[in-house]
Amino acid sequence: MPYNPALDDKLQNITLKWSGIERKKMFGGTGYLLNGNMVAGAYRDLLVLRVGKDQELDLLAQPWCRPMDITGKPMKGWLFVEADAWDHEQQLADLLEQARSFVGALPPK
Repeated sequence: MPYNPALDDKLQNITLKWSGIERKKMFGGTGYLLNGNMVAGAYRDLLVLRVGKDQELDLLAQPWCRPMDITGKPMKGWLFVEADAWDHEQQLADLLEQARSFVGALPPK
């Protein structure tokens, strides 16, 4: 299944206003990188979000969120977010800001 273009459009509308962001095709979808580190992306109908281990636990309490698992082994600090959350503009913007805050503190690649 290809990635959801509506999700990708929403990601572009928000993230491409940030300085240091780059859109890149990856893992059968798209990724948005800040200073070389991935912040978010579109994978099938799911939003991929990198929030770090601390925020991961809080967000996993939401029914629309689950651990990111493409290979059979969940990645710590990474999440899949379903359309119930990313289809709401303000909620998507808030989630992306959480990811941007975490990734912005990482050293550039």
